[in-house]
Amino acid sequence: MNTTEMMIHVHRQLDARTRADLEKNIMGHAGVECAEFNQAVPPHALVVTYDPDTVGRMEILDMVRTLDPDAITMGC
Repeated sequence: MNTTEMMIHVHRQLDARTRADLEKNIMGHAGVECAEFNQAVPPHALVVTYDPDTVGRMEILDMVRTLDPDAITMGC
């Protein structure tokens, strides 16, 4: 599997439960290997490891934007 990472910045006010639900939702998508709010980066940064041959960067961002319409992404 070919993998790459992306970092998605969400609203700082998302509570721990909402962040956990978001991780679980993204992880359930085909092509996503890992999605987590890593403690090594700011708590509002979701790091997603995915297979770009299976799922697109914008598709993942669109899933996050259903919860936070202002979410933005940056490559890792």
